[in-house]
Amino acid sequence: MKVLTATLVLLLFIVLFQGCLAASYKSDESDKKEKSDKPEKSDESEKSDKAEKTDKSEKSDKSDKSDKSDKSVPYDYSANIECEKEPPKPLYGGGILTDAEAPAPVATGGKKLLMAKTTSAPVKGSTLKFELEKDTHYALSAWLQFSKSTGDVRAVLVTPDGKFNTAGMIVVQSGCWTMLKGGATSFSAGKGELFFETNVTAELMADSMALQPFTFEEWKLHRDESITKERKKKVKITVQGSDGKELPDAELSLERVAKGFPLGNAMTKEILDMPEYEKWFTSRFTVATMENEMKWDSTEYDKGHELYEIPDKMLALAEKYKISVRGHNAWSGLSVAQLKEAMAKRMKSVVSRYAGKLIHWDVVNENLHFSFFEDKLGKDASGEVFKEVAKLDDKPILFMNEYNTIEEPNDGAPLPTKYLAKLKQIQSYPGNSKLKYGIGLESHFAIPNIPYVRGSLDTLAQAKVPIWLTEIDVIKGPKQVEYLEELMREGFAHPGVKGIVLWAAWHAKGCYVMCLTDNKFKNLPVGDVVDKLIAEWKDVPKDAKTDDKGVFEAELFHGEYNVTVKHKSLKELFMETVDLDSKSEATIKAKGKEY
Repeated sequence: MKVLTATLVLLLFIVLFQGCLAASYKSDESDKKEKSDKPEKSDESEKSDKAEKTDKSEKSDKSDKSDKSDKSVPYDYSANIECEKEPPKPLYGGGILTDAEAPAPVATGGKKLLMAKTTSAPVKGSTLKFELEKDTHYALSAWLQFSKSTGDVRAVLVTPDGKFNTAGMIVVQSGCWTMLKGGATSFSAGKGELFFETNVTAELMADSMALQPFTFEEWKLHRDESITKERKKKVKITVQGSDGKELPDAELSLERVAKGFPLGNAMTKEILDMPEYEKWFTSRFTVATMENEMKWDSTEYDKGHELYEIPDKMLALAEKYKISVRGHNAWSGLSVAQLKEAMAKRMKSVVSRYAGKLIHWDVVNENLHFSFFEDKLGKDASGEVFKEVAKLDDKPILFMNEYNTIEEPNDGAPLPTKYLAKLKQIQSYPGNSKLKYGIGLESHFAIPNIPYVRGSLDTLAQAKVPIWLTEIDVIKGPKQVEYLEELMREGFAHPGVKGIVLWAAWHAKGCYVMCLTDNKFKNLPVGDVVDKLIAEWKDVPKDAKTDDKGVFEAELFHGEYNVTVKHKSLKELFMETVDLDSKSEATIKAKGKEY
């Protein structure tokens, strides 16, 4: 592979989505074979050589396959949300874009390669061209800058099947470089193209671009590696008898019963009157969000007449099973006149009522699309609302909750960079710097662009606040189950994601988008895949046993575990709950009747 050492900078003149990055790439695929004269050999010698070569070839093939799986390029979760004076080096050394032959002219000094569209007529510029592989995810990154003005830039990856895939979209400025991170998937092999488009009439400069391929198997491997790193830990359990002496060869049975990675679902009021619903829900989930029962129009249907009986009972049920509850969308939906009059009262009423009982508040909901507070109360309204909620309840994490930030790269309103800009504005409001913030991503999907999802999460994670997928669902279709599993695995594996809540609340007349069960609470295929993941993410070693020093060591998912001990010195089983969520070591004293 030929690697360009010069930093690549491309300029183009773009008019209303017509301009594209001008460049042309060629692949240098010439193979060179070494030739050497060999002395003649006897038939026996030749047979021996052939056998040796065959054996070496087989070993080499196995070695190559092993090397391919062991030495695949690791996924780079890094991103940069600052506007930099100079672009850093490209990720992955540029990936497949390093085999480039770019047209003249080249800038002096050998640092930059410059291309510009000088025509004033609206034209579509040339594209970057390369070979794409079948069933391969492509991670895209690039540093972009305008010669003047500020605006959105969209990266489009054209795959061999002719599909135009939006691989990312970002707000680009002049005077500094901004990083775009995203990607797309190619399901066929052949020629591919990459270009950029925008609504700004200006020169666009691109630098430190990279397009890195990952086979589906490599993508899964990297995800599994991240799960091991982020969701598991090496633990040490020492088992002793009542006299304090270690118990060697003690048989252990482990069951995770609490904590660990939070996985939840939306919950409806029907759960209060349906034991089968209660049993199904509480046996699976550790987090709940009331679908509508905490909303303003549900608790104050008639102005001035508040009714909290239903959400109170739902909260009590959740507490009974040690299920954490998120406060969702509790003060949206009024006119300007109503809002100015009732906002303070509503805040005090609902937040004070549930203070200390919820883990989260969705303080502003879908505000990047609808600007609910700003349109009605002024440009700093969201910052003010965050501040007031924190005054009334300082325990929960306070969230912006938004849709299409990771679901739809063509939606310009909630782009990851715009989400972070709004969050920064809220954080900078006087008195808000020390509040506990969270990033809420609704995650309502049709057909997910998995590389874009991961790249967007990489960008959002740079805010250094917890990310939650707060309302995840997938529309009904032949691949609904496959897509949901892929998305849940992506969320579970990503270092920045700290919890997942499904938006699959049960309704007798049908669910919002996605049902996990039928009306008898028997799992549908979507419910089966959720159960499969729940079981997988709390899996424990079978046939666990202490060594000759009374110690058991293993790699376990974070959480609290019931550990049951069976030993020849004990007349009965002994069980103790140990915290392996915040700790990595535990000592169990197996007290009870002994022989």
